[in-house]
Amino acid sequence: MPRSVNSVASRKRRKKILKQAKGYFGARSKVYTVAKNAVEKGLTYAYRDRKTKKRHFRSLWITRINAGAREHGLSYSQFMHMLNQKGIELNRKVLADLAMNEPETFKAIVDAVK
Repeated sequence: MPRSVNSVASRKRRKKILKQAKGYFGARSKVYTVAKNAVEKGLTYAYRDRKTKKRHFRSLWITRINAGAREHGLSYSQFMHMLNQKGIELNRKVLADLAMNEPETFKAIVDAVK
């Protein structure tokens, strides 16, 4: 009996990888074996950095809140402690946005906790 090879499925699998590698430089977008390695590496980085992105944004928010609080004579930790004591439940993302884009509103919050 002759050997049966499912070339349709093989071609589909290879096309899928090459489509994901579109835009890569040189052989990384043309040669299947090279493209496969590049795509796998890219997907690994994407998975890892979805977690890292959350860390980076949190540290950015903390930096912005700290800068805003120091303009009004408080450190970040003092400000957050006073917020918790007063029971004001605003998350860091919102506070950072207020500190940057709405300084008057942020000042009102600082005055409310002092």
